[in-house]
Amino acid sequence: MMKKYLSRGCLALAAAASIAMPASAEVLTLDVSGINSQDVIGSAANTVLSFNLGALAHINSLSWQVDLQAYNPSWLSELQLSLSGSQTSSAGLLFAPGAGSDFAGSQAFAGSIDLLDQGLDFSVGADGILRLEFSEAASDGLSPDGRWQSGRLAIDWTAAAAVPEPASYALFSLGLALLAGLARSRKLS
Repeated sequence: MMKKYLSRGCLALAAAASIAMPASAEVLTLDVSGINSQDVIGSAANTVLSFNLGALAHINSLSWQVDLQAYNPSWLSELQLSLSGSQTSSAGLLFAPGAGSDFAGSQAFAGSIDLLDQGLDFSVGADGILRLEFSEAASDGLSPDGRWQSGRLAIDWTAAAAVPEPASYALFSLGLALLAGLARSRKLS
């Protein structure tokens, strides 16, 4: 009889403990081939992509392998990507893979950055939307100023920890009560 209570209590406790386990990391991989770099941030001409990662998802790292082309007089260093929540005034990241390449032409760029290590990590808002805006650091009067010829971006993110529902707390309490009852019956034996 005790083994029955022990196994039920352990199962209830294990189920409750699984609720509190941390969320696992996810990776959003994007093919950016053919996206034009049009104008400065906020221009209606820019390409904007949105992804629902879930409320308060946390952006941890970014890696890239891209081929960029800048049309004269624009520079490769001017092609940029803004990552933020749907509220663009909130925290985010401005990323320029061609930083330092102050000339027109084509070039490949690859790398990665651990945003956590650099203190650049951020969370999206309660609506869960990650907003990506492809833009230019300077307007050169071209349409487009540049192009993301080919390549991929990988955005590592973690879902926000779920808040347990009341039923989960009830299950956890039941498991503790069963364990307490088991301990009490052992003392009486």
